[in-house]
Amino acid sequence: MNTRQLNIAWVILILATLATFAIGEIGDSLGIAGPLAMASLLVISFIKGRLVALDFMGLRGIKFFWRGLLLGWLLLVSTLIAIAYWIALK
Repeated sequence: MNTRQLNIAWVILILATLATFAIGEIGDSLGIAGPLAMASLLVISFIKGRLVALDFMGLRGIKFFWRGLLLGWLLLVSTLIAIAYWIALK
């Protein structure tokens, strides 16, 4: 992984962090609240986790099994959070 790719990933992580802050702080006034905010935050969190795992942990160039294991874990946790939120709405 070269420095340019890591810098691009870093900028994306910063922008994603700012987006999550904006959704949390001014989401109501932007019309992003409730399930839409939760879904947006989960998607952004998954993208951030994927970038950290693949780029900063250096898993982009390894066998699919290990990448799939880590990304599957991220997907499982995100899905369980979404299910818990959906159950809590009822």
